[in-house]
Amino acid sequence: MDRVIAKKFWNKKRILTIAGITGVVLLAWASYYYTSGKSRLNVDAERITISEVKNGSFQEFIPVNGIVLPITTIYLDALEGGRVEEKYVEDGAVMKKGEPILRLSNTDLELSLVNQETSVYNLLTQMQISQNAARQNTIGKLNQGTDVESQFKEAERIYKLNKKLYDQKAIGLQEYKQSENNYNYQLEKKRLANQILKQDSISVMQELDQAKQSYGRTQNALQVMRKKVGDLIVRSPVDGQLTSLDAEIGQSKNKGERLGQIDVLSGFKVRVDIDEHYISRIYTGLIGDFDFANKNYKLVIKKVFTQVTNGRFQVDMEFVNEVPQGIRRGQTLQIHLTLSDETKALLLAKGGFYQQTGGNWIFKVSESGNTAYKVDIQLNRQNPDYYEVTSGLKAGDKVVTSSYENYGNMQELVLKK
Repeated sequence: MDRVIAKKFWNKKRILTIAGITGVVLLAWASYYYTSGKSRLNVDAERITISEVKNGSFQEFIPVNGIVLPITTIYLDALEGGRVEEKYVEDGAVMKKGEPILRLSNTDLELSLVNQETSVYNLLTQMQISQNAARQNTIGKLNQGTDVESQFKEAERIYKLNKKLYDQKAIGLQEYKQSENNYNYQLEKKRLANQILKQDSISVMQELDQAKQSYGRTQNALQVMRKKVGDLIVRSPVDGQLTSLDAEIGQSKNKGERLGQIDVLSGFKVRVDIDEHYISRIYTGLIGDFDFANKNYKLVIKKVFTQVTNGRFQVDMEFVNEVPQGIRRGQTLQIHLTLSDETKALLLAKGGFYQQTGGNWIFKVSESGNTAYKVDIQLNRQNPDYYEVTSGLKAGDKVVTSSYENYGNMQELVLKK
């Protein structure tokens, strides 16, 4: 006889079904839990930097590097091209004004000087010949004028005598008219002789003046040529130290080529490179300072070069009051260049957080110190040590200032001690 077998309630199928439903419910609950509310990240408190926001004195400045240079540098260029024949001094020598540095040779220039001198001597000879000829001509005209004057006086005497005799009826009209005509002729001849002599004198003076001008121009040209030849000897234009001398015996130098420079040793300046970001805020009169031999010294901007090269521009700074003892040309100085006066401000220490946040937000530590949450902030000025906080934080707040590179989009940090 068959038996009825009772069906089990907890069979395998039911257990698997309930387990599946439970798993789905747990997964949905976990998904809801982790996707709702704030995302959190556990971090080791010892591996991050926590800084306190505080009130303090703030001064905006930037660190820059400057190179010490002579207060004045005069460049030596070849005024005339030529071959280096002789060097009188070596690089680094201390020079006096006018002392020779090196000598160049230029045969074309020297030959031109000889030709110019010959032209001057030939012109001078021609002038002397012309002056002698003009002098002889003048003497001849003066002699002719003397003869004319003598003949005029004789004709005048006879005319006056015959006039008296004619008035007395002692001579005839024919003889009187003859003496009168001769007198008028000699009078006109004298007038013409005087006019010719006057014109000759003016002509001689003009020729002499033109000759002098021509001789003067030739002499000036000769002096210029002599100066050009004299420039083949390169001399120090001022007292100073010869540096960067680039010339060797036998080397050819073109006209205008740089030979070296003279550094005036009366003082120093500092040439500073600055990022172009600050170009609108840099002007003459700004103060900087640096430490040298355990002492602080001040510099002031005297000149701003506004030309930007490779994202940077330059300024010249001079020492205020004293120059450090032992400072040398070419030495590099680390300078704090002040951009603003010292003021009271809310200060936030600089850190790696800025690279990820751009200064728009920061993780602020809770009062319990167990968590740090995201808050919006506003920063204004900065210097190498601090940011100036304008909103979002207050004095006494503690914030995470180390890098946020590994935090992703986390809204809250759980600080594990």
